[in-house]
Amino acid sequence: MDTTHPTPDERFFFDTNGYLMLEGLLPDDLVGDLTEALAGAIKRRRAAAERGGPVRESKFTGRNARIFGLLEEDPVFLRLMDYAPVMPYVRALLNPEPNYHASDAIWEVEDPGTGAHWHRDGRDAGFEALGPQVPHLQIKLGYFLSDMSGTDEGNLTIVPGSHHAVESPTAEQRAGYDTMPGATQLRGPVGTCVMFHNALWHTPGRWSDAGGERIFLYYAYEHPWMMAAYQAPYSRTFYHGLSDERKKMFHEVVFEVG
Repeated sequence: MDTTHPTPDERFFFDTNGYLMLEGLLPDDLVGDLTEALAGAIKRRRAAAERGGPVRESKFTGRNARIFGLLEEDPVFLRLMDYAPVMPYVRALLNPEPNYHASDAIWEVEDPGTGAHWHRDGRDAGFEALGPQVPHLQIKLGYFLSDMSGTDEGNLTIVPGSHHAVESPTAEQRAGYDTMPGATQLRGPVGTCVMFHNALWHTPGRWSDAGGERIFLYYAYEHPWMMAAYQAPYSRTFYHGLSDERKKMFHEVVFEVG
């Protein structure tokens, strides 16, 4: 087991700021495989939706897409679920026996026009009822499949340290990107991984670069005792094909597609 990560500096940074960025975590060949697999999955789901057939949860707006429940789409998505370089971080920062929670992908090549959407992750408005200071229940990992080293390309925008807040921001503060105190766009090259606390206030960022694109994968993990939390449905065949170690990451239960 890797015991060198997170380093003391990385742990302190995450605990203080609620997030951590790791550049170059995904090698170029894996980025290529993931991007190709994602393009194929979006094409299949879009075609199924246009035919009016059954489609796993997906959203299509113009040339943009967001799809959920990736793991059965291609083996490379399952590989990323317990990707060796990130699991020491997930185990150390969340739980020694983390369970898989959810996965989704964002493919945006034009301004979605949705504006700021400040939120915390988790059920019931980000576990709001467990406040005033929401505990660390989930950790989300975002993988950059496109270059996000510039600004205003829909960059994930956060308020560092906001996971410590005991007061929620007002409606006026959440109304825009610049109205939220401390709002910071996260920038990084292809292959970057960002991981963040469920209570960190964040939003998809401003989009004003006409030539930009935002291709992201998100994977989320939770404590093993959170069995009642949402979990995307997967088939019996998928579940029985998992290794024993991977089955443990599903609470040893998979809710099947009906």
